[in-house]
Amino acid sequence: MAWTAGQRYLAEFVGTFGLVISVGGAAVFTSFLTAGFDSARVLLISAALGTGVIGMIYALGDISGAHFNPAVTIAFWVSGRFHARDVVPYIVAQVLGGVLAMAVVIGIVAGNGVPGVDLAALAHANGFASQGYTGNGSPYTYAIGSVFLLELVFTFFLVFVILFATRAEGSSKNLAPLGIGLTLLMTNLVAIPVDGASVNPARSFAPAILAAYWSGGQWAIQQDWLFWLAPILGGVFAAMTFRLLAASSSSS
Repeated sequence: MAWTAGQRYLAEFVGTFGLVISVGGAAVFTSFLTAGFDSARVLLISAALGTGVIGMIYALGDISGAHFNPAVTIAFWVSGRFHARDVVPYIVAQVLGGVLAMAVVIGIVAGNGVPGVDLAALAHANGFASQGYTGNGSPYTYAIGSVFLLELVFTFFLVFVILFATRAEGSSKNLAPLGIGLTLLMTNLVAIPVDGASVNPARSFAPAILAAYWSGGQWAIQQDWLFWLAPILGGVFAAMTFRLLAASSSSS
C-alpha cells in the first residue's frame, strides 16, 4: 500500500507523541514517589519507554518507517535510505508530537495533590524530566564532556541497531521492533543516572521548551543544544558505519 506524505508525517507525529508520553509520563509521575533516581524508578522509566516504542513501531512502522527521532531521520538520510525532501517535515512532526505529549503530561500533573509540589517547582527542579549536565539536569552532576560522550555513543548504538535491524535484506525484520525497543531500554538503564537519558533530540526539546515558561526552568532549554548535537553526531557515525559494512557485505 502506498502512503501519502501527509500520512507519513502524521505517523511520525503520533509515534513521537507515544514515545515521549511514555518516557516523559513515567519520569514525571514517578518523581512524586521518590527523590532522585533509585533502581526501581530507573527500571520503570526505561521499561515504559522500551515497551511503548515497541508498540509504536509495530503500529506505524509500515507507514513512516517509525523514526520518532530526528537523529534517526538524519541517519537514514546519510545512509542513503531516506529522501532529503522528507528530512525537515519528519523532524518538525517529531518535535510537535513530543511537545504535545509533554503538554499532556504537564496538564495531568497540574491536578496532583502532593503538598508543596506544583508546576513551577517541577520546572525548576528537573525541567519536567529534561536532560542536562552539571547542575539540575544531571542526577549525579556529571560534567558536560561526560554527558556529550554518553549521548554520542549510546545514540550510535541505538541507530546502528535500527539501521541493521530494518535493512531490506535482513532475515528478522518482523523482530526489529523488539530489538529496537530493548536497545532503547538498555540506553536508558545506563544513561538515566548520568543525564536523564535522551538519545533523541525531540524527547529532550519537548520538556525543555515547556519548562522555559517558568523562570526557574530556563536551564533546561539553555543546555538543550547538547541533546541535539551529540545524538545527531552519534546517528551520523552509525550511518557511516552502516554504509561501510553494507559495502563490504555486498562486495563479498
